[in-house]
Amino acid sequence: MALEDRFGAIAFGFIAGIVLDFSPSSDSPFGKWALILTIVGYLFSRNRESIGDFTERPMAFVLFVTSGATITLLIFLLLGIVLGENNGSMLNNLKTVLGNGIWTLLFSSILLPLIVKLRALSLTSRERI
Repeated sequence: MALEDRFGAIAFGFIAGIVLDFSPSSDSPFGKWALILTIVGYLFSRNRESIGDFTERPMAFVLFVTSGATITLLIFLLLGIVLGENNGSMLNNLKTVLGNGIWTLLFSSILLPLIVKLRALSLTSRERI
């Protein structure tokens, strides 16, 4: 739903952010993750048309997800700087973001066929046409 409807992407981003904000292991200010994931949901919904149907171009979808995860972490770091949080050294943070991007690229390319099959099973006959 998040990739098929603009409001769905924004709503899912906000709900996921609230869940992360309520997480006991979250040490960021309350609402920070909700704001970040709402922004990323908006960016995803805004650029959804640029990749087309991800079942026809799987590599574009993998790159889309990888860039989304990387942009999310970069927004987290930038918002932390704006809010005056001490997030550690910039070089260490950029290495972490790069490593996360590489792992996201690897795992999303491995899991994409399973995700496409689950999506096809979840569609109704009207949506398949």
